[in-house]
Parts: sequence; C-alpha cells; structure tokens
Amino acid sequence: MDKVEQLKLILQEKSVPFFSDEELELYLEMFGDDLKKTAYHCLLLKAQNNSLNVSGLTTQDSSSYFKMLAQQYITTNTGVI
Repeated sequence: MDKVEQLKLILQEKSVPFFSDEELELYLEMFGDDLKKTAYHCLLLKAQNNSLNVSGLTTQDSSSYFKMLAQQYITTNTGVI
C-alpha cells in the first residue's frame, strides 16, 4: 500500500471524502513525505466546522471527531532544554 492509500485510510476518505489524490500527493510533498505530519495537517483541515442548517434541518458537525483523530499524529518535542 503506497503512502497516498495509507493516508486515505487514516483520513477515512472512503466514509467521508474530502481530498483528491492529487491534493494528498501535494500535501505529502509539502511535509517531506512524512505520513504522520501530513495526516495531522489533513485531519485538521478536515476538522473545519461542517454542520449545515437549512430551514430548521441541521446536520451533525463532525469537526471534533477529526480533531480527536489528529491528536494521534501530533509530533512532540522530546529534547532536553
């Protein structure tokens, strides 16, 4: 499985499509082919408020779910100061 396919799995693109393959390739390139950094960034982009309210009908906002997923991919500083 290549990195774009791995990224699609992490981002749950099959259930909630958001990015094209070209966009995912570009983000991988931007983040030095680092899967964790790219996943973190893309999950935060996907976490934007996506609720919809039309004539009293409201859809569920899933932004907090994708923010929670992004926390798994945060890189922490482990160096000594």
